Amino acid sequence: MDWGTTLLVMLAVLMVILMSGIPVAFAFLLFNLLSILYFMGPNGLTTLSVSLFSSISLFVIAPVPLFILMGTIMFHSGMAKRVIDIMDGWMGRMPGRLSVLTLVSGTIFSTLSGSTIATAGTLGTLLVPEMQNRGYHKSMAIGPIMGVGGLAMIIPPSALAVVLGSLAKISIGKLLIGGIFPGLLIAVLYLTYIIGRCYLQPSVAPSYVVDRTALAKKISDTAKYALPLLSIIVAVLGSIFFGIATPTEAASLGAVTSMILCAFYGKLNWKTMKKASLGAVEVTAMVFMIIAGSMAFSQILAFSGVSRELIEVITKLDVSPLLILLGMLFTTLILGTFMEQVAIMMITLPVYMPVIRALGFDDIWFGILMLINIEIALTTPPFGMICFVMKGVAPADTSMTDVYKAAIPFILCDIVAIGLLILFPSIVTFLPNVMRG
Repeated sequence: MDWGTTLLVMLAVLMVILMSGIPVAFAFLLFNLLSILYFMGPNGLTTLSVSLFSSISLFVIAPVPLFILMGTIMFHSGMAKRVIDIMDGWMGRMPGRLSVLTLVSGTIFSTLSGSTIATAGTLGTLLVPEMQNRGYHKSMAIGPIMGVGGLAMIIPPSALAVVLGSLAKISIGKLLIGGIFPGLLIAVLYLTYIIGRCYLQPSVAPSYVVDRTALAKKISDTAKYALPLLSIIVAVLGSIFFGIATPTEAASLGAVTSMILCAFYGKLNWKTMKKASLGAVEVTAMVFMIIAGSMAFSQILAFSGVSRELIEVITKLDVSPLLILLGMLFTTLILGTFMEQVAIMMITLPVYMPVIRALGFDDIWFGILMLINIEIALTTPPFGMICFVMKGVAPADTSMTDVYKAAIPFILCDIVAIGLLILFPSIVTFLPNVMRG
């Protein structure tokens, strides 16, 4: 078979397996097993086992379980809910205020974790049950979390930005700085959509009465319960930026800091830690199995030659530089719907970067476009990884169709952001250019 037919057959088989009701992680593993036997025979089983092990021993994902633990501690101790209630009281009658709160807290958490999967997994565990208890529609409960989870790729510190900078030989410091304004732009677009939809369609985020609280008590509660959580931001973000700790060490520090705060509020006990630990193990196991299956899948695509042929078809078109750029982004989007993000970078960047430099495009600008594009791919049906992560942490009655519908508006916001960055490259390049000065 030619590469196009091979790709279509592989996607069709994977779709059938996923629609059979088999859990996502096991569906990927079954597909990988069948594919490796077809392309490589029984000898390929050794390759598959090595791939599964190596995919979850990457340095990039080492902080993930610790950040998830940090989130589950805050959830099961009640600290997060208390802060949500305090911030909710300050927001008054703002439409969709819990979704807005999700967006704000997710943007902050993205700066803490630098991990897309950790952000989506933690916020899903933390906030979805609360929003569903308030009567929020599933699209407004899980959609903002899926969208804001991708900001971890762009807002520093971003582990994937470090990987991209290393592979593409781009200044990592400038790439991280270049992601600040685009990340904030995407957050503003999300905020506009959430408030606008909740204003026009109030039923998706029912209003509810918040007990009237004296201003003095609001200030007191904020100082007592909300501000101390900033110590986690200081512990994690500060230790990374000042070079005191690696992301993994900073994640450990964040988990320990959350335990200290839990003890400070008198909530650190065996029951809380047991629930938090078991919750973290469950989410981490699910996430790591999906990563392992996705990584093996990407290696099968590379071995079959599909990935290489798909890239070459796009990059060898005799068209204008802008269309070549759009072709690269489109190819990355297609690959990202069924491949692990690091694998996409490893396959595409060696081909893309010489072309980008030959066409005279800015390295930093293109790097940010790639990150946003991969973010879109991670939430794009049917194979976006964040869709599967969200399905794993969402309430049991949430279907994949619910997840897909919730993701679409935020994907459109991301596409608008890419369009603005293409029209106004200075949104990305301004801060890096100041650094050069």
